[in-house]
Amino acid sequence: MERRMVATVRECPARLVPDGTRITIPSGTFVTITQSLGGNYTVTVNGNMARIDGTDAEALGLIAEELEFEHVSDELIHEEHVWYALKTIFDPEIPVNLVDLGLIYKVSLDQVAKQVTVDMTLTAPGCGMGPVLVSDVKYRVAKVPNVTGVNVELVFDPPWHRDMMSEEAQLETGMFF
Repeated sequence: MERRMVATVRECPARLVPDGTRITIPSGTFVTITQSLGGNYTVTVNGNMARIDGTDAEALGLIAEELEFEHVSDELIHEEHVWYALKTIFDPEIPVNLVDLGLIYKVSLDQVAKQVTVDMTLTAPGCGMGPVLVSDVKYRVAKVPNVTGVNVELVFDPPWHRDMMSEEAQLETGMFF
């Protein structure tokens, strides 16, 4: 997608890059879309860079990404729904989802509190996009049916390495050898 300016058609939640601070972009605000990867949008707004989740794309006049979960008749959090949501989150710099990149180490469910805890890592401990990725995980996993809270634990043991990537991700990034 080439850079283009659009006006928001409704109030839009966003996260500042690189620290992940939540902001709300008011309706009618002009933003410049600078990047579209993995269904998310990086925009500049009032001199700041922000990330808008693809599920909120209609605020930019675009087609929103729909997360469609298999219908269940109970009040439980289903782990497969959490993994589905995680597979829809893409690294902002690499067009591969976090699961296939090998960044998600563990998912824990607390059915009583309706909470999900995700243990994840980054490709490098000093990754400047870490706060944005954590924010992306919290935002998307919160959309899973019956989830009321999401906790993300950043862990660096074991350290991430390319062998943790799926073969498809290694092929996509040219790291398969």
